[in-house]
Amino acid sequence: MDREIELFIQDYLKEIREDNAAIFAGAGLSAPAGFVNWRDLLRPIAEELRLDVDKEHDLVAVAQYHCNENGGHRHKLNQLLIEQLTVGAIPTDNHRILARLPISTYWTTNYDRLIETALKDTGKIADVKYVTEHLATTKSRRDAVVYKMHGDVEHPHDAVLIKDDYEKYHMKRGAFINALSGDLVSKTFLFIGFSFTDPNLDYVLSRVRVNFRENQRGHYCVFKKRTKQSDESDAEFENAQIKQRLAIADLKRFNIKTLLIDEYTQITEILARIERQYRQRTIFISGSAEEYGAWTKAETEEFLRDLSRALVQQGFRIATGVGLGVGDAVITGAIEEVYRARIGHIEDSLIMRPFPRANPDPAVRKRLWETYRQELISSAGVCVLVLGNKKVGDDIALADGVRREFEIAVDHGLSVVPIGATGYMARELWNQVVGSMETYYPGKNGDLKGKFDQLGNEVEKPAELISRILDFITLITKE
Repeated sequence: MDREIELFIQDYLKEIREDNAAIFAGAGLSAPAGFVNWRDLLRPIAEELRLDVDKEHDLVAVAQYHCNENGGHRHKLNQLLIEQLTVGAIPTDNHRILARLPISTYWTTNYDRLIETALKDTGKIADVKYVTEHLATTKSRRDAVVYKMHGDVEHPHDAVLIKDDYEKYHMKRGAFINALSGDLVSKTFLFIGFSFTDPNLDYVLSRVRVNFRENQRGHYCVFKKRTKQSDESDAEFENAQIKQRLAIADLKRFNIKTLLIDEYTQITEILARIERQYRQRTIFISGSAEEYGAWTKAETEEFLRDLSRALVQQGFRIATGVGLGVGDAVITGAIEEVYRARIGHIEDSLIMRPFPRANPDPAVRKRLWETYRQELISSAGVCVLVLGNKKVGDDIALADGVRREFEIAVDHGLSVVPIGATGYMARELWNQVVGSMETYYPGKNGDLKGKFDQLGNEVEKPAELISRILDFITLITKE
């Protein structure tokens, strides 16, 4: 990826971590889900008017013409909206990635429900606002607000479709303009699938520019580089290239920086990079212990506390299922560091999810634990595994739960870091990884292999492992 995109990823990651990121979704975000674009949606309307929709540039005007020709009624247009935008489309990879990221503000001119569906599928509560009255209410415990400034597919009679709607927008939906103006001032937007031809957005951007001048907040948009169409002459192509260049320059007036891509698939690659790098700052610590091998319980707990404390110190967030004999020490270290440094809220540095153990039915408990593990581990980017033993009758056995967490971590693309020197299941998993480094760390250099080897070397005291673990994690999470 080029330097401009790399710089964007780092800047937008920072805004996400500080809860200052927002998304503005245009029709291009929903198109890969199978929805028709505006031109195709209006094709049967244009045919009734005996217009060639492919030669029309003002599509809102076409919709208005049809309404005029039908005595001011727009039933057919409403019906088309329902038929075309409620037929079985599911969220795209881009929708799902955005929903998994901790982004709490979404704006869209789309009528479909793909953003809300993606958020719900991720287990988030979406507060959806598509009429002015919704702006005065707040959904309890919401995770994200979705502002549908042109309305919702299930309520087409209220949707912004024709010129009349745009001309009256400031009177009927002026509160949306005010809300968007506030977000443009306080948040960093990424515009995806948006052409910047919407008159409402143009009005809002202009007002923000005039009011804040050189103090405008920076935003980003994604455009595909203009390529020559099969039916296009050289002169037409050159004109289109010039027009795109001028449009990109004009967006700079609003402090919107354009990221040029060659193919739309690159949007997914960029979003996946952002998600991967965001998740890398969360480390899931897996482990359980009935015994501690050559070390004492006190030594091991001190090691786990110090490791957890050091990771939080370096800006990582710890996730733990509070494994027996391991979890308490991990939690204690993280909380101690949060209170010592006064670096924010505990939940910013620690995710605690004790496993539910009360259900007496082993089959039900197994299914519940599997779902629980999947959800917890999928939020992280690195999985550190320590110890891993349990009591079975009077005997000590390797913890199969730790192995399962390793497998889930691999399936979700986490970097797996078994600390072989702690023994038990962690030793077995370290042997598995060290014997197949290219599988778990493809394309990595020899320096990483050497540092991973050190995680399996025996030490007299577990505290000696901390610097080795930190060095390895720093290497694999380097952005």
